[in-house]
Amino acid sequence: MPNPRIVNPEANRQNIIDVATAEFSAHGLSGARVDEIASKTDCSKRLIYYYFGDKEGLYLAVLESVYRRVRSVESELDFDHVDPEEAMRRMVGFRFDHHFENRDFVRLVTIENIHNARFLQQSSVIRELSAAAVERVARIYRRGVEAGMFRSGLEPVDIHWQISAMSFYNVSNRDTFSALFDIQLDAPDVVARLRRNVIDTVLRFVARHPSSTNTET
Repeated sequence: MPNPRIVNPEANRQNIIDVATAEFSAHGLSGARVDEIASKTDCSKRLIYYYFGDKEGLYLAVLESVYRRVRSVESELDFDHVDPEEAMRRMVGFRFDHHFENRDFVRLVTIENIHNARFLQQSSVIRELSAAAVERVARIYRRGVEAGMFRSGLEPVDIHWQISAMSFYNVSNRDTFSALFDIQLDAPDVVARLRRNVIDTVLRFVARHPSSTNTET
């Protein structure tokens, strides 16, 4: 007699989140259907509700998952054993690459902004992950100031904002920008050029001795 099927609750839960991530990013909270998510997993609709409570609970779990994924990878990168300028370069490059390679993340953040961050504000997990992300920027920045590489007086959250804004726009507005200006933002040569530009922009912003177009504070 064959062994009974072994149920792995954590694997089931992750399978649901993976499928739901694609559905929510493609159709939004209101457009995504739990029936459709269930049909693409090994789980029933009833089991999805058992794990997550309701569709909004599943959506929040998806948000936490995509934030956890980017922050966990970032936390494993070595920023502390290279000079501050190289550390900042690595930080900016990583975030630019992550956004480019994870369009679902960008779409979900856009969707959550449509909902005025109502679900994100319910999550202590996302707030803690985001605070840790700003602290990583702050550590690099403080070392740069102490080493005389970076100018003083900047807020780490402003540096974080600048990195996120430029990396995010390249994905969130890819289709409209490409159509309006006859440029393919996802073409390899364009991506490489924009990546260099974003890194250079952030480094010029934090530099102690910026170019003549900037003034030191």
